[in-house]
Amino acid sequence: MTRTAPAHAVPDGDRVLLGAVRQAAAPAAVLGLATLLSSAAGLLLPAALGHALDLLIARDAAAGRWVALCTALICGPAALDALCDLLGGTTAARSTAWLRHRLLRHVLAAGPRATDRTAPGDLVTRLVGNTADAAAAPATVATAAATVAGPVGAIVALGLISPWLAAAFLAGAPLLFLLLRSFARASTDCAERYQRIQGDIAGRLAEAVTGARTIAAAGTEARERARILAPLGGLSRQGHRMWRIQGRAGARAVTLVPLLQITVLAVAGVLLSRGRISVGDLLAASRYAVLATGVGMLTGRIATLVRARAAGRRIAEVLAVPAVRHGARRLPDGGPGTLELRGVGAVRDGRPVLRDVDLVVPGGTSLAVVGRSGSGKSVLAALAGRLADPDTGSVVLDGVPLPDLTHDELRRAVGHAFERPALLGTTVGDALALGVLDPGREAVTAAARAACADGFVRRLPEGYDTPRAAAPLSGGEAQRLGLARAFAHAERVLVLDDATSGLDSPTEREVGRALAHDVAARTRVVVARRASTAARADRVAWLDDGRLRATGTHAELWRLPEYRAVFGAV
Repeated sequence: MTRTAPAHAVPDGDRVLLGAVRQAAAPAAVLGLATLLSSAAGLLLPAALGHALDLLIARDAAAGRWVALCTALICGPAALDALCDLLGGTTAARSTAWLRHRLLRHVLAAGPRATDRTAPGDLVTRLVGNTADAAAAPATVATAAATVAGPVGAIVALGLISPWLAAAFLAGAPLLFLLLRSFARASTDCAERYQRIQGDIAGRLAEAVTGARTIAAAGTEARERARILAPLGGLSRQGHRMWRIQGRAGARAVTLVPLLQITVLAVAGVLLSRGRISVGDLLAASRYAVLATGVGMLTGRIATLVRARAAGRRIAEVLAVPAVRHGARRLPDGGPGTLELRGVGAVRDGRPVLRDVDLVVPGGTSLAVVGRSGSGKSVLAALAGRLADPDTGSVVLDGVPLPDLTHDELRRAVGHAFERPALLGTTVGDALALGVLDPGREAVTAAARAACADGFVRRLPEGYDTPRAAAPLSGGEAQRLGLARAFAHAERVLVLDDATSGLDSPTEREVGRALAHDVAARTRVVVARRASTAARADRVAWLDDGRLRATGTHAELWRLPEYRAVFGAV
């Protein structure tokens, strides 16, 4: 049965903003207090000016004190406004940092699931731009009371001067309310569309940067540029739409606000002519009419909050991707590294890519996974080392289901190497040592030798201490470094997802010998696209359309024409 959220439930995007507000509570509270004091001083100033004017007209000796008070009420808010600017910047910076850390931690905890649902470029947009927009919420919330207190206090002050003045203003207030509500609704839709198109453009740009060499080789620069910029028209339309919304709101305000102010002044003039108010009251009423119609401040706050809520929803979409959960168990000491897939099934984009796979890789043996493109080889490799979880069935290592293991126990036990490894770290040595534990320079060097990488690394200007950015690598060299990193960390199982495709045949044979004799993890699962790679494995698992079609040695399966066809052989 589908569960429906209660009507009072807070939307996920708003919960993100509330979290940002809570973590910036201290500076936001001081900011709110400072803005309230500034607003209070602003409300007192018209009354003080009016009274001082009456005293000056009457040549009362107390006029000097009231003029001094007016001076203080002018200078005080100026100082408070400077403090508010400082606190506003501090609150926004703190909230931005908190949101970015929270989102980044979650993306890393979710692992490949995050990029399965959101393009990397769009993720960067959410991490950088949307967090900055959402971080404006704490300061906006903190100053909301002062923002509302100004107009409301001004209306109360008009009523204190004369109920007729408040009534004159309130007669047109519903139109002002409708103007603000219309602006908020239209701005919300526009902000959401604008931010989504920004993310789309960023996603396309990231793809193009990653594939820059392919684009250059194909000579499709103009076509790719057009593809990246295709959504720009929609972005422009939403930007112009926002300006039109703001322009219409401004135009209506230009018409409505002066009418309200003129109405208040006209009533005040009548009251003055009848002796019901003083000249000073007239001056105060004119200032309160301006404060009561502070549409510019209100629309600015609304626009900021609208952008923050739209950004909060986009951040919440990423946070909704479940993080990988780990258990508290450890592997039995001395386990051989036996890997079992029991009834494993996986679905991607609504399509089954693995179906009821039952497979055992005995400890200390190697298994080659072969199959045509799209048969599920890489998905099986990801499940074998828990870079993803199966939708059905389970994956077990030495009798322990992978989700039951602690994070560090899992990552020490299983290592991965990929076709295009991401080499992270300041130096080449850092990239090889990257893992839950630093294996030490000797272990890193030994792993590099096993992966046939030690030779070319030592030829770099500073060897293992060469800055990564100063070490241009071929595809094969990058693969060997990826292999070395996996060799240095894995204790029981190595999963190689086409990780030797960039190696020449002699180097691949040397790496194969090292896998059998020089690497701690003796159980290997190898995604194989070459017949020679499959031939070196102890057994082969042949996938066909997501199902395990057959297992056996490469020599046994090679007798089958359909198996030979997987490698393009007749």
